[in-house]
Amino acid sequence: METPGEEGWSDTLWRALRPVVFLLLVGSCVWLLIDPPSFSGVPTLLLVLLGAVLLTLAMAWVATRMIGEEIPENEWRKIVDRSELLAQLPAPTGPPSAFDELVIAALDDLPQEFQEALEKVPVTVSREGYKYGAYGLYVGATVARDTYPDHIVIFEDTLTRDFGGSPVLLRAQVERTVRHELAHHLGWGEEGVRGLGLG
Repeated sequence: METPGEEGWSDTLWRALRPVVFLLLVGSCVWLLIDPPSFSGVPTLLLVLLGAVLLTLAMAWVATRMIGEEIPENEWRKIVDRSELLAQLPAPTGPPSAFDELVIAALDDLPQEFQEALEKVPVTVSREGYKYGAYGLYVGATVARDTYPDHIVIFEDTLTRDFGGSPVLLRAQVERTVRHELAHHLGWGEEGVRGLGLG
């Protein structure tokens, strides 16, 4: 079995050929629309039928490759184990704190497509930001390389220490921190995230 980060030669070849196959399929469809064949004889009709069959087979092959393979047993086991561990966590003992509400509001204010990207990513609040010298932390391998569970942590202690004097500033920085860690989950490096104005 391949380790995370390694690719088999067939995956590498498919990645290189995928745009070529796609362009050939689109190009042939456009060509047929622009210059449709004349059905003046049996040989031409057979040629068109053969082309249609080949095009259908090629599209079926591309669709099958794009769907991908089923999840390997060990990966499925990891998902099940993680779900069972999460289910064993104690339920919150009380209503969310004021800071929790700020994080919830920041998540609710995200555009729909970003909320969907975070659907399966736990976002938790911690009071250990002093250990990391950070307002937030993304743990994971990004959405593109899902090799182990993703997790976003928002640090209440450092955020309230630096912005707690102003509710408006605190809310703005919590929102900025949530978006910063989301950008990491989507694959942006630290420099790129800062370039987005989320630093």
